Amino acid sequence: MKTIAINETTFETEVLQSDKPTLVDLWAPWCGPCRLIAPLVDEIAEENGERFKIAKLNIDDNPQIAQRFDVRSIPMLLFFKDGELRDQVVGTVPKSALLARLEALAA
Repeated sequence: MKTIAINETTFETEVLQSDKPTLVDLWAPWCGPCRLIAPLVDEIAEENGERFKIAKLNIDDNPQIAQRFDVRSIPMLLFFKDGELRDQVVGTVPKSALLARLEALAA
């Protein structure tokens, strides 16, 4: 499966009402580190899409979401389960660290 692009309109249904642990990658086109982590996020979606939902949200186009989660630095990765924010990571991290957080939510 591939990552899904979400926005302020689809955030509620795609993330908060998801029946799977969900990773939301908050990014912007001008962000260099965002471009570094994007392929890792895409790989996780392709390899684990049946177990996890992987979404991307452009904060430039969706400032209300950025404000809602007090985004001060990107990339920011938010981990949700059962409609609740359970974990977050700011900056670039190894793929294994992202997978470990998702696995913890699935347990």
